Amino acid sequence: MRFQNLFEIEHERMDYKRIILLAAIWAALLQQLPAPQAIGAERDLPPFHAVDARLRDYIEEALQRNPAVMEVRARYQASLERAPQVEGLPDPVLSFSQAIRSVETRVGPQRNILQFSQKLPWFGKLDLKTKVALQEAEARYQLYVAQQRTVIADVKRAFYDLSFVDEALYITGEERAVLEHYEALASSRYASGQGLQQAVLKIQTEITKITSRLDTLHQQRTSLEARLNTLRDRPAHDPISAFGDLDLPQTEIVLEELYSLGQENRQELKAVKSLMEKNERAIDLSKKSASPDVTLGATFINVGRRDDPAGIEMPPPDNGKNAFSLSISVTLPLWGDKYDAEVREATEDLSAERYRYVRIQNDMELQIRDLAVRLETLQRQMALFNDALIPQAEETLRSTEAAYETGQVGVLDLLDSERFLLELRLANARFRSDYLAALAALERAVGAEFPQS
Repeated sequence: MRFQNLFEIEHERMDYKRIILLAAIWAALLQQLPAPQAIGAERDLPPFHAVDARLRDYIEEALQRNPAVMEVRARYQASLERAPQVEGLPDPVLSFSQAIRSVETRVGPQRNILQFSQKLPWFGKLDLKTKVALQEAEARYQLYVAQQRTVIADVKRAFYDLSFVDEALYITGEERAVLEHYEALASSRYASGQGLQQAVLKIQTEITKITSRLDTLHQQRTSLEARLNTLRDRPAHDPISAFGDLDLPQTEIVLEELYSLGQENRQELKAVKSLMEKNERAIDLSKKSASPDVTLGATFINVGRRDDPAGIEMPPPDNGKNAFSLSISVTLPLWGDKYDAEVREATEDLSAERYRYVRIQNDMELQIRDLAVRLETLQRQMALFNDALIPQAEETLRSTEAAYETGQVGVLDLLDSERFLLELRLANARFRSDYLAALAALERAVGAEFPQS
């Protein structure tokens, strides 16, 4: 066999009219396919409330570096690449057959065959697959924003706890300085014979307790530093300077407005909505599974000239003319049970997402209600401490100090007054931190900036 004739084609004998007709049919069918759709792009960081510039810097750094945020972001961006994969046609098939022993025909031997085929899914299938992929990507984006919101709340909580510890260190340091003053005063009275050594010892014991409390606070600060650094993907031992007093934003708590804000913005609800739309499209796609797919094909047969004595002596008409044919085939979806099962599966998935939506909505409203009550309670407690309890305790301490200096009361009364004021100041500092943390948790619950600018 002469393999040098493997790809010989007699162009002058090809039927170009058939090729033009095939191209026209092909173009018409491709126009019926869905056009590529633009899918998601990177979006801005979610808005959030920050009580000062340092907190805002920490949050923005965490959103750019936190590994949990980066993980969910990568999964979201991976989902964006799904739509381009499903919106395109299946790969065409090109096949070549070389005859080992040529098939002799009236017009010459068939040397080789070149075949091309393209599968065309039924109308609407590719469009539905693309919509399913896009809804999945949108759901992943909402989960990405939800993770950002979680990290924002975590950074705020660590920041506020660290702020409380710094304030507690300051208050407790002041307390130790006052006790050291009392110790000097008691020692002076004891040296002059006006006081007892027992008073000096009791004050020294109280100073030891305060020193132990300071050690505990320093240990807590180290842990909170590590927590805040970890959220920002920084080394745990990086130092963080002390915070000053934080302003407390005052906001009116209206439950119905908060419920509406959460219904509109909560990312988990948005994600489930996207998944519900995805499952609705999946149901439509499942119903189309029973529709036949079409495969179009074209075949070219390379035919050689007859070189036998009869063919040479009396060549037949169309001697060595190449053959060209078109074909169409369809799938036969005969097994209806599996397609019915596919529709039922997609329907149950949709039902599950609807129940999930209700569950998340109920949990959100429960969180909002609990946090609203907590904020209102903390507001009342801080007002009570600032307007009544702390001023009264300070006045009581001043009176007790004056009475102690004149010998009217003992050292235990003085220490009790001082200790009571210390506990009130620390409790009020804790209330301030808890109030800010509750605002951060409420911002996470509604999925939007709160208090709003």
